[in-house]
Amino acid sequence: MENKNTGSGEKAVKKQFPVTGLSCASCASNVELNLNKQPGVVSASVNLASQIATIEYKPSLTKPLNLKQSTISIGYDLLIDESARGKEEFENIQQQRVRSLRRRTFFSIALAIPLVLISMFFMNIPYANYIMWAIASPIVLWLGRSFFINGWKQLLHRSANMDTLVALSTGIAYLFSVFNTLFPEFWHSHGLHAHVYFEAAGVVIALILLGKLLEEGAKANTSSAIKKLIGLQPKTVLKVLADGTTKEFLIATVKVGDIILIKPGEKVPVDGILIQGNSFVDESLITGEPLPVFKETGTKVFSGTINQKGTFQFKAEKVGADTLLSSIIKMVQEAQGSKAPVQKLVDKIALIFVPVVVIISIITLLVWWFFGGQNGLIQGVMSMVTVLVIACPCALGLATPTAIMVGIGKGAENNILIKDAEALEQTYKLNAVVLDKTGTITEGKPSVEKIAWLPDSETEENINILFSLEKVSEHPLADAVVKHLKSKASNLSCTDVQSITGKGIAGSYKNTGYFIGGYRIISENSITIDDELNNLARKWEEEARSIIYFAEKSRVLAIISVADAIRNSSAQAVKQLKDIGISVYMLTGDNEKTAEAVSKAAGITDFRAGMLPSDKAEFIKLLQKEGKIVGMVGDGINDSQALATADVSIAMGKGSDIAIDAAKMTIISSDLLVIPYAIRLSRNTVKTIRQNLFWAFIYNVIGIPLAAGILFPINGFLLNPMIAGSAMALSSVSVVSNSLRLRWSK
Repeated sequence: MENKNTGSGEKAVKKQFPVTGLSCASCASNVELNLNKQPGVVSASVNLASQIATIEYKPSLTKPLNLKQSTISIGYDLLIDESARGKEEFENIQQQRVRSLRRRTFFSIALAIPLVLISMFFMNIPYANYIMWAIASPIVLWLGRSFFINGWKQLLHRSANMDTLVALSTGIAYLFSVFNTLFPEFWHSHGLHAHVYFEAAGVVIALILLGKLLEEGAKANTSSAIKKLIGLQPKTVLKVLADGTTKEFLIATVKVGDIILIKPGEKVPVDGILIQGNSFVDESLITGEPLPVFKETGTKVFSGTINQKGTFQFKAEKVGADTLLSSIIKMVQEAQGSKAPVQKLVDKIALIFVPVVVIISIITLLVWWFFGGQNGLIQGVMSMVTVLVIACPCALGLATPTAIMVGIGKGAENNILIKDAEALEQTYKLNAVVLDKTGTITEGKPSVEKIAWLPDSETEENINILFSLEKVSEHPLADAVVKHLKSKASNLSCTDVQSITGKGIAGSYKNTGYFIGGYRIISENSITIDDELNNLARKWEEEARSIIYFAEKSRVLAIISVADAIRNSSAQAVKQLKDIGISVYMLTGDNEKTAEAVSKAAGITDFRAGMLPSDKAEFIKLLQKEGKIVGMVGDGINDSQALATADVSIAMGKGSDIAIDAAKMTIISSDLLVIPYAIRLSRNTVKTIRQNLFWAFIYNVIGIPLAAGILFPINGFLLNPMIAGSAMALSSVSVVSNSLRLRWSK
């Protein structure tokens, strides 16, 4: 086989394609195995619950059309049209399938009822067997034809799935009954009664169709979060044309640079920057923030948000798949289609499940035939049918993906973007959370309270130098200084400007060096500080203020007090984390006294101050060496090294591209209370997966031997095929229903 890594250096692309023809876990495993064998495919996984294949492949080695052809070759289909029409086609196929399933279920139940009544109460009426044959035939041969068609396709491709089991079991029961109806004397000559099992064949198909219909309804509910997110996207927009008039267009026609008009009550269709007018915009559906945000010229607006009162125009900056809402939808879809590590074992079992069940059913028939006495063959046939009916790969196949879909969807509804199922499972194990101070525990909106200058140093030139250097800095505290000085300072051309990671910024003006930053940059450069300024700095630190030092080459010219208010929810969030057994730590590059004051207010007893980005990463490694599973909460950019080191990286913010790409979990809102909720959600989801797998395994482990007649030698108990059909149908429904309980978890 061609090496998948040929064409090294080429970046693999990751796409999702709908798969049609899936009926059980074995189907999903067959398609997945086939796709992973294709040249150029790096990885492929098929989600039974969502009917989606997530494929990572190298475009130079394979194309979606090749993957589609290989999928068709094993009896399924891959829908590769990624346009709106393609998505509509898949939705139509799904809707038609459900409508057909609903019709077939209704008619099969309507026919199964008289079938059961005759078999139980009116067996002695004239021509009873022929009447049951007439009623059972449309159920088996028409309403249940899909099982036989799909089972035959699988046989042609040397494969097997749940349709194979249903086709074998009901087909054998039906043909056996037809033979006994037409040739009863064969059994009479051997002193046996010619039993018929038309009701077993008909009722089993009716019950399995009913189970599939209930399962479809339950599965549709697992994707409700995606439907809600997609519902945030408007279908049309008002474009402002070159002559100033407006015209309505489909959203798909919007291009970068287009001017869009938004009226009160309308949804923002794409991401952009406001160029005319102002308004309050409700961003709660994306960020979770309850209060509308004021938008004016120069501020950004995001797709899916709702304009409140004013009318404004904005220029489109990100359209289509590049918008914030689209990236959130894509991330949730990919996460829902991902597989938890525990699923690997289930996939292996699903691949061999149907062949093993068929072998067990044949062994059951042979054992009954040889050791079952006078009625051994008849009871053997019925036990064989019951084994085939009761075995359920669907319950196994749905156990993990349905819980993952509901859990990740529930997270998305509560402003938690979880990257994949592995992150969800890893979050379950967390026992330590490290919080960055600025923007996580605090509001992340620092503002300058006071600037204290050295006597005779508050000159226009020094103010301009301070403003110019801070304008270059990327630190959030620098932004506060720039905003404070904006009205009274002008930009100067400073030279030799360099950002010193975790310490501050340095530069030169008129051949004099200047430094701005925390105390470390002052001490490391042996810069002296006036006693009065030093005492004032200590006082401000004790009041939980961050101190910025502005110095020239040999002396401190000014100290700046910056306040960043602690979030109202921080102390409550820390308490909730501790209540669920999580150790909480705070790390900051700020000074010791400010860190101590903030940590005390937030209820954190273990903190570290004056830390560089590399120090934060080392601290996380230290916790990991102690056996802790560590979650790091930061802004996704400044704390990138620490986030990368942690077992679970959690980015706070409004879902910037960098944060979404880097973090395993992104909290779109700025509310720290979402963190303990996310951990509880993870724990509930993993608990649900384990419950589902336990019941799916135990169902088959107990059900198959019972169906084979293991209790018959002990107490004469034999399982009826109709009861087996009911149990099989209910097993899948119960697994999906158990997953849906997550929607109401708190």
